Amino acid sequence: MSTISMRSTTLGAIGLAVAGTLALTGCKNGNEEPAPAQSGGAGSAAAPSASPAAPSESAAPGAGGSEAPGANGTAKSGQTFKIGEAAEMPFSYGSNKGGQIALTVTAIEQGNPADLDTLKLGDKVKGMIPYYIRYSVKNTGTTDLSHSSVTQVKGLLADGTEAQRVSIIGKFEKCPNEALPKGFTNGRTQTSCAVALAPSAQTKVTAAEYWGNPYSYPNKGLVWK
Repeated sequence: MSTISMRSTTLGAIGLAVAGTLALTGCKNGNEEPAPAQSGGAGSAAAPSASPAAPSESAAPGAGGSEAPGANGTAKSGQTFKIGEAAEMPFSYGSNKGGQIALTVTAIEQGNPADLDTLKLGDKVKGMIPYYIRYSVKNTGTTDLSHSSVTQVKGLLADGTEAQRVSIIGKFEKCPNEALPKGFTNGRTQTSCAVALAPSAQTKVTAAEYWGNPYSYPNKGLVWK
């Protein structure tokens, strides 16, 4: 697994304050490494995938090597969906957030390399093509999931390997991803987005994977393509 990190600078000219560290990560088995939560607070900051403090997900059924649940319509470990299909799953966030959600990858859109200019990554992303994985989260359980984050979505290249991820804390207008709002109760839905980088114009991001509990390593994630 390779990790590229850098200290970002402040972009006062466009009113986008960038501070902290941004990391690009790519690995053959990306399920082993947690991603940081992304928030929609003022300004924008990039953070490394392994080091920032972020609320951790508590253990859920299927973690620790057992098969992810498949009863009552719940998605099974390793299950594949078409773009636009919803996956029903248990969801946990932090020590006291647990419930049920339906996650749907709605689109995988190719962006323009110039989109990354505001992040001041320079040669670290030279030749790479951004892709935007757009998805929706619906609360299908009885628990209020206010302020939880659903960020464990990544891109997969055509050969099945993981695309490099860009972890952004703050606002990135091309691919907004915010915590679930206050009062996120049964029936509420929010759209989100994850950034994935293809290494060149000849290699495309063709699928997306959710790898949060209970589909984290050593279980298999849920895939949309």
